[in-house]
Formats: sequence, C-alpha cells, structure tokens
Amino acid sequence: MRWWKILGLAGMAGVAATGVAIARAERRRRAYTPEEIRQRLRERAGDQPEGRRS
Repeated sequence: MRWWKILGLAGMAGVAATGVAIARAERRRRAYTPEEIRQRLRERAGDQPEGRRS
C-alpha cells in the first residue's frame, strides 16, 4: 500500500509542475505588445521560401 501512496504523490507533483510551466509560458506570451507581435510575424514571413508564401 505504501507504493501506491508514493506513486500518487509523485503524480500530483507532476501535475502541479506542469501547471506551473504552462502558467509561466502563458505569462511570457501575453507580455508582448501588439506591435511586437506584428514585427515578429513579419520577420517570420520574410524568412520563408518564396514557394511557401500565400
């Protein structure tokens, strides 16, 4: 029975760590201004080969 407890606690710690990682990524993503996002998209579009542009 002890192994089940350890396995359950490890699973809960994994879920919590995943939630923290997702929250950090979301915070970082929302920190961009609209102009910064437009600039990054323009840079990406400029880096693509001619055949891939639409």
